[in-house]
Amino acid sequence: MRGKTAEDVKLLELLDPIAEAEGYAIVRLRLMGGAEARRLQIFAERPEDGDMNIEDCARLSRAISGLMDEVDPISGEYTLEVSSPGVDRPLTRLKDFIDYEGHEARIELDRMAEGRKRFRGVLAGVEGDNIAIDLEGEAETALVPFAWVVEAKLMLNDKLMKRGAEVRARRLQSDQPTSE
Repeated sequence: MRGKTAEDVKLLELLDPIAEAEGYAIVRLRLMGGAEARRLQIFAERPEDGDMNIEDCARLSRAISGLMDEVDPISGEYTLEVSSPGVDRPLTRLKDFIDYEGHEARIELDRMAEGRKRFRGVLAGVEGDNIAIDLEGEAETALVPFAWVVEAKLMLNDKLMKRGAEVRARRLQSDQPTSE
């Protein structure tokens, strides 16, 4: 799910080690567009705090560009775009469903589960390889196999915005020089 196509998956295999060496994790990679105007979009973060500022994006972009120029795995012209996953981020790894437990998400599957392909509710953690989600109006928590997930994303709401503001405040606090 971090990569949608076979080409995305191959690029992830190539770029994951570079991102890790620079201290980042690729959350999602998509190569989009036709032969004329392609765009390689990479969402990344620092594994220790989930953050990704402008300097981080530039650093990772330079590292990836260097390798891409050397290996040239994409035929033709393309634009590289490295950014943070954002507040209403995609959920692409099982750990994301644990990290964002208690937040509202939308999940789409590649097949039917519990009579539906689309789910929207509050993430209730993970049980084995299943995502637990509390659906509005349902008494029991639904379990959805992670392997069936095609797309999942956090829903932008006040609770998520508050979490994002708290993360930014902690980052700004840690960036402040200490006076001695």
